[in-house]
Amino acid sequence: MPLAILAGGWFGYVRLSVETVKEQPEAEEKRTLRTRVASVEPTSYPIAVETNAVVQSHNQVVLAAEVAGAVTRVSPKFEVGAYFSEGDILVEIDPRNYASARAIAKSRLQAAKSALDLAKLDEKRKLRLIERNAVSGAEVDVASATREQAEADVELAQAELERTELDLKRTKVAAPFDGRVRTKNIGLGQMANANTPLGEIFAIDFAEVRLPISAQQRRFLELPEVEGDPAVRVVLRDAISRSVETTWPARIVRTEGVLDADSRDMFAIARVDDPFGLESGLPPLRIGQPVVASIDGVVLRDVVALPRAAVRQLDKIVLVKQDGQTLLPMTIEPVWSDAQHVVVTASAIPDGTWLATTPMIYTPEGTVVEVIEDQASPMAVAESCSPAKEERSTN
Repeated sequence: MPLAILAGGWFGYVRLSVETVKEQPEAEEKRTLRTRVASVEPTSYPIAVETNAVVQSHNQVVLAAEVAGAVTRVSPKFEVGAYFSEGDILVEIDPRNYASARAIAKSRLQAAKSALDLAKLDEKRKLRLIERNAVSGAEVDVASATREQAEADVELAQAELERTELDLKRTKVAAPFDGRVRTKNIGLGQMANANTPLGEIFAIDFAEVRLPISAQQRRFLELPEVEGDPAVRVVLRDAISRSVETTWPARIVRTEGVLDADSRDMFAIARVDDPFGLESGLPPLRIGQPVVASIDGVVLRDVVALPRAAVRQLDKIVLVKQDGQTLLPMTIEPVWSDAQHVVVTASAIPDGTWLATTPMIYTPEGTVVEVIEDQASPMAVAESCSPAKEERSTN
């Protein structure tokens, strides 16, 4: 048995100990970085400063009664959202008491005039009689004083008549300007006292937008500071639905003289003519509507506008040297940036380089890259592709 076990082990060893030939692994293919590039050429870049604001009326007042009485008529134009014109009668208050007061004032004025006529005749008679020593000087003085008192009574009666006529006129509440009704607080048959709020109205000839401007943005804007300074062009877009392509033209006409206490922003006031499109035919720009404002700024000269997608970590770009096609990563200091571009001075970009526009995880300096020639695109068209330029061409 031991011999049989030894023989079996030897036989198994011989059979299983045949050397296996290992296949040699294929040599790894050397990979070369590939990237798209864009030329970086100096150009001019018009800045468009964007800020958010809310449309507000430039003249919004509370319409109030000036006399007391029952409301006898409410115009259909005095409904929430209704339009009205300057001089339209919006609310009427019962005028009967004021008509009676005017009639009484007229009668008093007539009586005062009659009394004045009598006083003048009496004074003239006394003056003739005193020349013949028929009356005393005291009687003449009394006649003159009576005439002066009658004149004062006429003036008082005239003023009272004017007051009653004004009160009667005030029973009809007229619109002070062209506008719309924001709120309505009165109804037919309701009693109104003097200074009772009837409703709130606002003007529609133009609206205003209060635009916050940060200290950084102010460096690139030439805003009107005093009367006579040229207005600055603004384009407004709907901030609620960005898919709406409608724009509204506006212009900055003045700036506020103080900075915001919390943000230290300065506010510029932009005016929008015909906000409800009654004459222009544009969709209405409603009061309280949030908007995005694009303000025309200065034009930067001798700069390079880099596509934002090519800038990494806010201030990192990768250049490709045209001589040898090797990578040159570098850090930039932006002069201006917006949603599409990061703008740097032309002197910050070395001559003889392209901008790598393909995202690359590993970009060591000096690495040779393969340029995808058919995807190369020049960047000297920054001015034509900037948002400000596009809006100028479409508006």
